[in-house]
Amino acid sequence: MSIKRPTIVIVGGGAGGLALATQLGHKLGKKQYADIILIDKNRNHIWKPLLHEVATGSLDADLDGVVYSAHAAKHHFRFILGEFIALDAHQHTLTLKPLLGDNQQQILPERHVQYDKLVLAVGSVSNDFNTPGVKEHCFFLDSHAQAENFQHALLDNFTRIHQSNHTSQPLNIAIVGGGATGVELSAELYHVTQLLKMYGMNNMTANQLQISLIEAGPRILPALSERIASAAKRELLKLGVTVLENTQVASASKSAFTTVQQTTIPADIKVWAAGVKAPDFIKDLNIFELTRNNQIQVNSYLQSTVDNQIYVIGDCCAFTQADGSIVPPRAQSAHQMAQCVQHNLIATVFDRPLKQFIYQDHGSLVNLSQFTAVGNLMGNLTKNSFFIEGKVARLMYVSLYRMHQRAIHGSLRTFILWLSEKMLKIVRPKMKLH
Repeated sequence: MSIKRPTIVIVGGGAGGLALATQLGHKLGKKQYADIILIDKNRNHIWKPLLHEVATGSLDADLDGVVYSAHAAKHHFRFILGEFIALDAHQHTLTLKPLLGDNQQQILPERHVQYDKLVLAVGSVSNDFNTPGVKEHCFFLDSHAQAENFQHALLDNFTRIHQSNHTSQPLNIAIVGGGATGVELSAELYHVTQLLKMYGMNNMTANQLQISLIEAGPRILPALSERIASAAKRELLKLGVTVLENTQVASASKSAFTTVQQTTIPADIKVWAAGVKAPDFIKDLNIFELTRNNQIQVNSYLQSTVDNQIYVIGDCCAFTQADGSIVPPRAQSAHQMAQCVQHNLIATVFDRPLKQFIYQDHGSLVNLSQFTAVGNLMGNLTKNSFFIEGKVARLMYVSLYRMHQRAIHGSLRTFILWLSEKMLKIVRPKMKLH
C-alpha cells in the first residue's frame, strides 16, 4: 500500500499543540509517514496554568520549561521559531512574521510554510473589553514573557518596601477577574511573602501586602460550582484578600482602578485577568466562522467549518456540544482535543475513518498555593461530581501537571523530572530572585 507523506503543520506549542506534535512525531514522524512541523513564537514552553507561579517567582521557567528545539529533536518533529500572521487556505500556505533579535535587527525575513494539514492551537489572550487604560497600565499573564515582566515589577516593589524606612506603607495589588488565574495568583502572592523571610527580606511580610480581587459578576469562579466558589472565597478571606464581587471596572490609571460606581481602588500593581478570547489576528484573517470571542467554529471532527484541511484545538476552538454550550477553555479540553485530532490525522494518512470529538468533563480544581486547593471531580461510576478540598485536592492538582508532563515526555522521563526537581530543591532557592 502506497502511503502519502503529508506535511502536518501545528501552530502553537501550548498544552494541546505540544502534546499533539510529540505524539504525531512518534506515530508518524519517526517512520517518515509524515513531516511534522511545530511553529511557535517562543523558544520554550511552560504549562499555562503555572504562569501565575512564574509571575510570583515560585517557578523558574528557565529550569521548568520545555525547550521546543531540543524536544523536537528527541521526538521526531521539526520546530520553527516564528509568529503566524497570515494564511492562504487555497494555496495551503501560512506566513510568518520577520524574525527580529533583541536589538530589533532582522534575523530572518518574512517566511512562507506549506502544509497539507494544518492544526491551529494558538491559545487565548486576556480580553480587556476595550476598557480605557487597561493596555497601558495593567499586567497580563498570557505568556512567559508577560509573567516575567510582572515578576520583575513585584521584586522591585518587594525590595523597595524591605529597604525603605516606611515599612508601614503597604503594597497594593489589584487583580481584575475572579476566575482561576485571579484566585490562584492572589493566594500565591501571600505564599511568596512567607518565602521572602528565608532570603533576608524580613520587612516585606504579609502585613505589607494588600490584595484586592475584583469580579464583575455576583461571585468569583463563575464557571465552577457555587460550593467551590464559596470554599475558595473563604480561604482567600482567611489569607487577607479583599474580595470585591459585583464590582465592574470602568477604567485603569497609573495608580488605581475606577469602577462603574466611581469608586477608586488604589493599586501599585494592577493585573488584568478578566476573561479570554482568541487572538485578534484570527479575526483579521477573514477566513473562519467565529464566535464573539474570536474562537474558530469547528465541526464534530474538530475541522474548521470552512475548510476540512484545517483542524482547531484548545482555547481558540469553539466546539458546540449537544446541549448548545461551547467546550470551556481549559487544559483538559486542549489535551482531549489533541488526542482526537491525533487520531484523525493518523486516520487520514492511512485512509481510516475519522472519530468525532466528545468532551469528557473530569472536574475542576483551583490551587490556593501551598495553603490548600478546592474543586470537584467527576465520578466514573455515577457520572456525578463530588467536592474535594485540602491536601487531597492539592495532591490531585499537582497530578494534573504530572499528567501533562507524561503526555509530552512519557512516563519514565516524567519520573526522572520529578526526581530531579526534588533533588534541585535542596540546592536552589525556593523562589526566583532575579
